[in-house]
Amino acid sequence: MHNDPKNYVIQEGSLANKIILVTGAGDGIGREAAKTFAACGATVILLGRTVKKLEAVYDEIIAAGHPEPAIVPLDMKGATKSHYQGMAATIIEQFGRLDGILQNASLLGVLSPFEHIDLDSWNDIMQVNVTAQFMMTQALMPALKKAPNASIIFTSSGVGRQGRAFWGPYAVSKFATEGLAQVMADEYDGTNVRVNVINPGATRTTMRSKAYPAEDPNKLKTPADLMPTYVYLMSDDSIGITNQSLNAQ
Repeated sequence: MHNDPKNYVIQEGSLANKIILVTGAGDGIGREAAKTFAACGATVILLGRTVKKLEAVYDEIIAAGHPEPAIVPLDMKGATKSHYQGMAATIIEQFGRLDGILQNASLLGVLSPFEHIDLDSWNDIMQVNVTAQFMMTQALMPALKKAPNASIIFTSSGVGRQGRAFWGPYAVSKFATEGLAQVMADEYDGTNVRVNVINPGATRTTMRSKAYPAEDPNKLKTPADLMPTYVYLMSDDSIGITNQSLNAQ
């Protein structure tokens, strides 16, 4: 492994000619990752719920002169297996393969005491953070297997490694994410598909400000500060690195 992925040097051609899907690409870390991957030469497939946000990211990437991205508007809360299979078929038809997925979209829900956790909220968080990611990744495996080397990155959290009071369903969903990644990494070990997890840590995003409304956002790292670890795991420099759970800061 690169001695410290956090200090990986991002270069213009780091992801040249790669086709990379980014979920939650309209906002926060997903938006920054999509723009950074494009700046490194990747054709990015922008997946998110809000078309207007995806179009804004698309416009920024085009304005910067990077490869033209694709837009996939999809609500992971309501999407069915057939949505993901259709998406996978379209990706193979248009691009012939998929070199990487950044599973970044997550629902935080409301922080609340255990006894007040709302079942509907629990189900929504599990659906978006675990079940949808499983369904999407499963549907995309044939496209990933067509790549010379494919990288899957799941997004975890500090509360997905050590549970914390009041973080209920979100924390449990991130433990599940770590488990899903470990199962896949072990299963695909020795193939062209590598599977890793990134814990972004405290980052200046809308989600973070909802969880910590009193915190000074200017004291936090920005999504851009985290990008070396993301680009490293998507690049050919991380071939052979699998089943790792990395911290981006």
